[in-house]
Amino acid sequence: MKHAREYIETFAYALVSFSIPFLFLHAQLFVGTAVNAALILAALNVRGMRLLPIIVLPSLALFIGGVAFGTDTSFLVRMMPFIWLGNAALVWSIKELYLEKKKSKWISLGIGATAKAGFLFASAFALFSFGLVPALFLTTMGIHQFITAITGGIVAFGIQEAKKRFA
Repeated sequence: MKHAREYIETFAYALVSFSIPFLFLHAQLFVGTAVNAALILAALNVRGMRLLPIIVLPSLALFIGGVAFGTDTSFLVRMMPFIWLGNAALVWSIKELYLEKKKSKWISLGIGATAKAGFLFASAFALFSFGLVPALFLTTMGIHQFITAITGGIVAFGIQEAKKRFA
């Protein structure tokens, strides 16, 4: 029964992380918050390789949708591996710091959000410096990532608490 529940949750988080970018292409703060909430909920409830679709699908959806960055969407391909690693850093922070080491969820979230945003900004800056992505990516892969990771974490921890109360 536990495995069935985990598969259902994995599917639900993957579905949300993939479909939200299609539904709200121009609402970056909403999309980022929803995707980060799905990432954090997955970190709290899903194990191992089942996390991969949730880590990878959001950026693929943005690229397939083709309008998230306007005429600069094609540059997203160059950022995708870094986005996947940034998402993995956020998930790892929640799993390792909060679940394994029993640190505060807020400290774990703060460290994860900082790691994700810092890594993505550094990656975007390096790519921008080599002329591989436009300046737009410096903002969207910096402070926006931090804000949406924090707000996504607040949403995710609220949903997780509700799940515990009603389970």
